[in-house]
Amino acid sequence: MSSIGSAVRALMVNLHSVGVLQRAGVLDLFAPADLVRASRAVRQFGGIAGPVRMSARREPDRVAVIDELGPLTYRELEARGNALARGFTAIGLGPGDTVAALIRDRRELVDTMLAAAKIGARLVLLNTGFAGPQLADVAVREGVNAVVYDQEFTELLRVLPPEVRRVLAVYDGVEGDGIATVDELIASNDASELAPPPRQGGFVLLTGGTTGTPRGVPREVKSPLAAAALLERIPLRRNQTLVLAAPLFHGTALNQFILSLSLASTVVLHRRFDAEQTLADIATHRAQVLVLVPTMLRRILDLGPEVLAEYDTRSLRIIFSAGSALPAALGDAATDAFGDVLYNFYGSTEVGVAAIATPADWRAASGTVGKPPTVCTVRLYDENGEVVTEPGRRGTIYVRSLLSFAGYSGGGNKGSIDGLLSSGDVGHWDSAGRLFIDGRDDDMIVSGGENVFPGEVEELLYAHPAIAEAAIVAVPDDEFGQRLAAFVVRRPDHQLDADAVRAHVKANLARFKVPRDVTFVDELPRTSTGKLLRRDLTAN
Repeated sequence: MSSIGSAVRALMVNLHSVGVLQRAGVLDLFAPADLVRASRAVRQFGGIAGPVRMSARREPDRVAVIDELGPLTYRELEARGNALARGFTAIGLGPGDTVAALIRDRRELVDTMLAAAKIGARLVLLNTGFAGPQLADVAVREGVNAVVYDQEFTELLRVLPPEVRRVLAVYDGVEGDGIATVDELIASNDASELAPPPRQGGFVLLTGGTTGTPRGVPREVKSPLAAAALLERIPLRRNQTLVLAAPLFHGTALNQFILSLSLASTVVLHRRFDAEQTLADIATHRAQVLVLVPTMLRRILDLGPEVLAEYDTRSLRIIFSAGSALPAALGDAATDAFGDVLYNFYGSTEVGVAAIATPADWRAASGTVGKPPTVCTVRLYDENGEVVTEPGRRGTIYVRSLLSFAGYSGGGNKGSIDGLLSSGDVGHWDSAGRLFIDGRDDDMIVSGGENVFPGEVEELLYAHPAIAEAAIVAVPDDEFGQRLAAFVVRRPDHQLDADAVRAHVKANLARFKVPRDVTFVDELPRTSTGKLLRRDLTAN
């Protein structure tokens, strides 16, 4: 494409994005002064503090967050962020420093996000499921100067050097060792508006860590147009109520949280996920949006129809599922239970948004991740670097979006072709241009010269009425090089043996895809955000 053609396309995409944001309520083209202020706030304070500042000006008395302590308005949230920012400055933090947050989902985590942005510090969102070695490695690599943490993690923090400053977030009411608390810093500092920092501090998301220590993915949100990638295919609108079941340290929840702030919506938070409490939150707050990962959706459905019927969830318009593969059988069950409200997101911490399946996409082709938004480019490439366009033919997935990263904080990057980043997944298109994910490119099993992606066999097993969960891994084999091994979680009150599992696969797939080994387990090893830890299975 010529430079003129590229410029014209970029202009058209930008105009399209503005229209998407206008319809959602992020921007108001009839209030140009607000548009300028919103753009400036995002550039100066970033994608979290910028939207809160704008919503606090436009709708100060709108409830922003509801947690176990009650509601906070946008006015109150903005004031708390200002006061905590001054508290951070008082303990010696400033522009260019790195603040880590090891906090479960409650107001103190949001306060920390805002305060770090307001002083121009970089924020690292730590996984609350970290072990000591992971925490130590990440803290050194990211150059952490201070950590804000819940008291339950006190022992874990002993792996950090004493020069890393500490601030307590959620605690039992008894402050220890003279450590400052978020409450104290907020109460003892001025809450008036702050001048912007010299430059945006940005934040670091961590990858899932399914293959070792999580890698850092730096983010800076410089344009409100980035939100159009999600809003084009997900009907989030102004002043909705969102139940955030997935943890905020994960990109799944964080991107929806940021959008909600931009839309002056209300976000319901809980420190820990509870399936029935999630249903109660939807009913109590008449929530239109539920954000979760597939394992959480499974736990909700596993409550059974009698429990589901106890809660009025008719207000739901969006169930946003992301973070790991959504099995077709699980998505179908969710659609049967809640109606046509399922949106299946595909992307990654590195590439940002790639594709989103709407309820119509799912009805037409369950298991799909849908189509790329207009502002994103997704291509499949074969092993020779040639673009794959034919339906049904596999290729490695490459993505370009406004939210794609520029490299890991510790160095290195994803592979790229023609300016697009590899997602690390293999997939295929169908005849309608919908994308399907076949598996990770490094999960492919070569058995007797035949290529097998675990996802295909797992999808089939998930559809069996006696199987709650399943995973396929490779084990060494003297004759075939590798053979397939299945790890299966049986549903309660269902009988199933290894021969029945193999017979089910043999009746539906090629013989070389039948697992030779079948092991029944109580649960599959997963990260705190539901990603399967295959390495823990292959180590058994």
